[in-house]
Amino acid sequence: MAEIRPFTAASFNHFLGEHKLMGVRCSTCGKLYTPPRAICPACHGGAMEWVELSGRGRVAAFTAISIAPTMMIEEGYGRDNPYCTGVVELEEGAKVSARLLGFDARNPALAIIGMPVKVEFLDRGEGENARTYLAFNASAGG
Repeated sequence: MAEIRPFTAASFNHFLGEHKLMGVRCSTCGKLYTPPRAICPACHGGAMEWVELSGRGRVAAFTAISIAPTMMIEEGYGRDNPYCTGVVELEEGAKVSARLLGFDARNPALAIIGMPVKVEFLDRGEGENARTYLAFNASAGG
């Protein structure tokens, strides 16, 4: 019997650890969301189902960040080495925020908007501290 996971951020993160980008689709109205929601914001239905997404999309919005959290500082990012994060509109229509790779964060340009990207799973830490983060890579897009 297949494992049934609740429609929570914890389940979403567990799927990321398996290198799967998952969304939830409302069985009532067909709307798709990622990260998951237990109740559909469009029709307020509770009949949700997990759907594996292609991981392909286009950059819808972005920002370059120079003031980094500890984890990013440990990876070498900060005032002298900013990184990009943004919103990706997936080819299935859902939008998700994630780190953006393959862009020049020192000279970001509005040309980034609309660029094709592909999902990349960033594995960090070991053992009980292991965690997988969601990112999208421009060099793998298209």
